[in-house]
Amino acid sequence: MANLIVPVSAHDHIWGPVNAPLTLVQYGDFQCPHCAAAYPEIAAIANELSDSLRLVFRHFPLPEVHPQAQRAAEAAEAAASQGRFWEIAPPAL
Repeated sequence: MANLIVPVSAHDHIWGPVNAPLTLVQYGDFQCPHCAAAYPEIAAIANELSDSLRLVFRHFPLPEVHPQAQRAAEAAEAAASQGRFWEIAPPAL
């Protein structure tokens, strides 16, 4: 089994059971069209695996390519501080 260099922690945004046997870590940029295209696939996987999957989202803005990505990540963190991260960030399952 592979281990993440930076393990999942309370600092991450987690959807699903914390102790799920499977973990999918998504690094995303809110302005990236490829990240947006991956959303339906990730949502389908999460729905199919249900309680067996812990989904973790980590910000990876690419401001050189997507000039609003950093601000979008900051807005998502502001939402997270109010307990509403998954309302603004994909995948809101």
